[in-house]
Amino acid sequence: MFHVSMFFQYASQYLKTRLTYRVDTVVEILSDLLFQAVNLVFILVVFGHTSFLSGWSRDEIIFIYGFFLVPYAIFSSFFNIWDFNERYIVKGEMDRVLTRPVHSLYQIIMERMELESLFGVITGLVIMGYAGANLGLTFAWYDIFIFIIMVVGGALIYAGIFISLAAISFWSDSRTDIMPMMYNIGNYGRYPVDIYHRVIRFVLTWILPFAFVGVYPAAYFLNREEWYFYAFLTPVMGIIFLTIAISLWNAGVKKYRGAGN
Repeated sequence: MFHVSMFFQYASQYLKTRLTYRVDTVVEILSDLLFQAVNLVFILVVFGHTSFLSGWSRDEIIFIYGFFLVPYAIFSSFFNIWDFNERYIVKGEMDRVLTRPVHSLYQIIMERMELESLFGVITGLVIMGYAGANLGLTFAWYDIFIFIIMVVGGALIYAGIFISLAAISFWSDSRTDIMPMMYNIGNYGRYPVDIYHRVIRFVLTWILPFAFVGVYPAAYFLNREEWYFYAFLTPVMGIIFLTIAISLWNAGVKKYRGAGN
């Protein structure tokens, strides 16, 4: 309950700050929507030249993209730690965090939240609804619970990967471009993996499992039975990668010696 209370206090202060600068908030939301629209237009342009892509129709890939946006929006809202190295290690903010009686990772997640990114959930649901209607998809009453579990699993996979990358900073405080590169690799998960070479498919499934954020869980709702095993593996992969990330983080904190050392 203490951590839940802390979350609502942080969220309250964040919303007060964002509402003070309403124009900036609106501009950020619109820019995110524009970026998502550009990606959607790219899919439409590709299918302007073909009817199927490795056996997947246009609306199926649009549905996958819509699904991808939901866990990605949750990740972007609560795990915005792409600048952890520069802000907390190089500039010494980690010293301040470690003086407080709350887990350091939890504090940083709360400090770096961007709740306006949750609008991506709405965008994703709208896109899924549009594609699902075109495909004539039907859903059972329990699919809503499966959807929530898979979305959470996908968000945890993203979180686990990027927390692990941030934890590397405890051993090396040199600036690196690996975070932006990983964001770009993550985009491959919003397309069917069978359009890629088998090496890339292996990487996106077992090494950097971004495929579990988009195509694998979405395949369940598209009734692609050949992918059901991977779909239901999504929450398991999320728990595994988050556990690895937290273990790396805790080990890194023990190695940390302060900005002045």
